[in-house]
Amino acid sequence: MTSDLERAGSRDVEHVGPILDGELVDDTLPQPRRRTVRRRVGRWLRRVWQSAPVVRARSLAAYRVRQAPRDVVRLVWFVARGMWRWLLKFWQWATYADLRADARRARLAGDAEARRAAQELIRSDATARWVKVGIAVRRFVITVRVAAPVVAVLWAVAAFMERADMWTWLAEVYTGLDAAWSVLVFLGPVVLWALPLVLVVAAAFEGRDRTPGAGWLVQPDRDDADSWIDERMISRALAHLGIAPLDKFYRDGGELAYTVAARKDGDGTFAQVRLPMGVTADMVAARRSRLAANLGRAALETWPTKGSEDGILDLWVADRGVLGGRGAGDWPLVHDGQVDLFEGVPFGLSQRGLVINAPLLGVNWLIGGRPGQGKSSALRTLMLGAALDPTAELWVFVMGESPDFAPFEPRLSRYRMGMDDSVAEAATQALADLLTEMERRGKTLGEQPGRPPKVSRKLADKRALGLHPLVCAIDECHELFQHPKFGKRAAELAVRLIKRGRKYGVVLLLATQSPTKDSIPREITRNISCGAAFSVADQVANDGLLGSGRYAAGVRATELRINTDRGTCVAVGITDEVFELVRTFYVPFEDGADDVTPVIARAIAAIEEAGHTIETSARPELDAAPAVADPLADVDTVMNGERRVRTQVILARLARHDADEYEGWTFRDLTAALATHGVTPVKSDGVKVIRAEDVAAALADRDNREPDREATGTEGDLPTGSLDQSPGRDQGKHGSGTPGTSRRTTPEPGRNPGVPGTRRGPSRSPGSADEGT
Repeated sequence: MTSDLERAGSRDVEHVGPILDGELVDDTLPQPRRRTVRRRVGRWLRRVWQSAPVVRARSLAAYRVRQAPRDVVRLVWFVARGMWRWLLKFWQWATYADLRADARRARLAGDAEARRAAQELIRSDATARWVKVGIAVRRFVITVRVAAPVVAVLWAVAAFMERADMWTWLAEVYTGLDAAWSVLVFLGPVVLWALPLVLVVAAAFEGRDRTPGAGWLVQPDRDDADSWIDERMISRALAHLGIAPLDKFYRDGGELAYTVAARKDGDGTFAQVRLPMGVTADMVAARRSRLAANLGRAALETWPTKGSEDGILDLWVADRGVLGGRGAGDWPLVHDGQVDLFEGVPFGLSQRGLVINAPLLGVNWLIGGRPGQGKSSALRTLMLGAALDPTAELWVFVMGESPDFAPFEPRLSRYRMGMDDSVAEAATQALADLLTEMERRGKTLGEQPGRPPKVSRKLADKRALGLHPLVCAIDECHELFQHPKFGKRAAELAVRLIKRGRKYGVVLLLATQSPTKDSIPREITRNISCGAAFSVADQVANDGLLGSGRYAAGVRATELRINTDRGTCVAVGITDEVFELVRTFYVPFEDGADDVTPVIARAIAAIEEAGHTIETSARPELDAAPAVADPLADVDTVMNGERRVRTQVILARLARHDADEYEGWTFRDLTAALATHGVTPVKSDGVKVIRAEDVAAALADRDNREPDREATGTEGDLPTGSLDQSPGRDQGKHGSGTPGTSRRTTPEPGRNPGVPGTRRGPSRSPGSADEGT
């Protein structure tokens, strides 16, 4: 009983758990996480609002709002002027105003024949117009007569027949007509609404302002938008040069003809003008300073030069201030990359802001300017690019105590620096060795299939041929050419090398701070391919580096300012343009900064990674090189004793016999290779074949001629007299001009004492007495 009462009481009494301290949470209030998300969204929106594109868009919108009243007024004026111009053109067309003006001038001049011709033209043209009107009316009438019955029939059929009762093809015709009518109904109002807008836009373009600032519909994105260059400004500037024939041309109402209208060209504006009779481009270039003042530019920013003809002016005007205190930036290869010398070396930025890949193979260079203006740095940049070609061989001679090329030493096959006679003697001997190497290369090219005229990338990659690029740089070359003992001989060798060496992959780079007629032989200036002139003092130095007549033609390095334009040069021959104003890349090598040594280390690592060694021109005789293929003997081998073999079969067998040599050969290559031995494919049964008896006869004839060939001495493309009066072989006994470099001139075991600085062991030098037979 008690237990039942207790159970009943427990059901009536409410159970109370432990009391906890807390507060009620309202789900409708913002939660902390939501506030965090909102803050993130706000920060993101602020970053977007303050980003460069949005800031530019905001500034553009603000600019347009400020200029809106002015733009509306100008737009209305342009539309009105365009309509007026159309009205004048129509009036002139309708009244023959031009022909009547001709008749009036002829009457005033008393030229009855010209007056009669103008009046006859007016009558004939009026007759032609009425004839055209008659033709148009006749065509309209014919169209109506043909179309009206068709329309009437279609209307009648549609009126008396239901679409369901028609033939299928007829119903489809009416369906197409309905679709066409729907399109016309839709397009009609659109055209009617768009036509006035099109007329307004066309009238605005017809009446638009021709003065600077014609792009008034957008915010100019150029810093000098208030004074950019157009044809009107150029014509006005030319009109105030004080050139008598040009002044007379303008007084007579003449207008200049622009063969190339003023257009944006890199960091400036380019235009090409055909000058009137009696005016040459040289006359304008002679007044360059006045032309620059008339255009609101500095003389350095204005470059008038002669175009393809004497009467054509090429004018390039830099944007204001773009050339002042602005370098070319980092050299593109300072951190990574390699170079193919057949493609060029990054050298600098042109006046148009484009990277210039300076050519090295097939050209020679002469670089000069006042001291401290960047000539040695430019030469170092070219040599750094050459060092990054694993197949290139590099020689450097510095005719002075300058460490500019000291980091290159591990990559160089020859290197001498100093001011004493031994350095001059070594440089002269190097030029003689280059001529010997050029002769050897000419002989090697003559033995290749097809007798290629010059060294190519494919031939340079065949190490056994020794046709790799060979680049020799001589800094302060005026010291060498003015040397009392070796100067005359060095100049003679350099001239002959410049004239002939470019075909054989031999490149000569010369740098000087004294480009005068006494320090640089005139023949070198005449035959050099690429000239780069930093700031120079006068016209003589300018033309000594860039070529005769360049100063008169407006290509002037005299305008470059000392120190202010350091690193900027005027170059010719490095592109297809008449000249280039180049801001050269600068690779630092000075106190606290050395970007040259890492590049050289990377170049050496690339050579070692390829499993090669540093290239050298010291090599065994050509007859000892087993890699030179013998196409005639190989053809005899792959014929397999057959009497006649098709040329296609011969090519396939040659490719299997020696894939490295004959892979990719064509019929033309095979024919050229056999033609040197007097063997010609003949036709048999409609196909080209090679006969075994012809090959055997050519082999026998060549074997019979071999003794005679050896008895005749050296055969090559160059005269053997190129090495007469070479410096003596005792030059290795002289001391080095720089402490620590004597190991390059002291004869070592296995080295040829006549070739100072060569790094290879038992190989013979190109100047060996027993080579060339």
